[in-house]
Amino acid sequence: MTYVIAQPCIDVKDKACIEECPVDCIYEGPRKMYIQPDECVDCGACEPVCPVEAVFYQDDLPADWADYLGVERDFFATVGAPGGASSQPPLETDHPAVAGEPQRTASS
Repeated sequence: MTYVIAQPCIDVKDKACIEECPVDCIYEGPRKMYIQPDECVDCGACEPVCPVEAVFYQDDLPADWADYLGVERDFFATVGAPGGASSQPPLETDHPAVAGEPQRTASS
């Protein structure tokens, strides 16, 4: 995996990244978008379109959000490789670290 969606995506989920992804590897969870590491081709198309700057190349992931590399890996270790997000309904659960984040409101 080289790209990670970090904390700024939680409760925002703009989905511009989905529209730019040429391989359909970005999945929607209840509170955050997730990049499936085995399906990602490391093109980076998702990074510049994210309005909240939540997408990072793994080596550029800020220290405060370094745990999100593990979040993406752990999440898909359970979910697997569904074979393309557009053919799947939104995921029913988030990774426990995401689910445990405080709820963000429009003003936060």
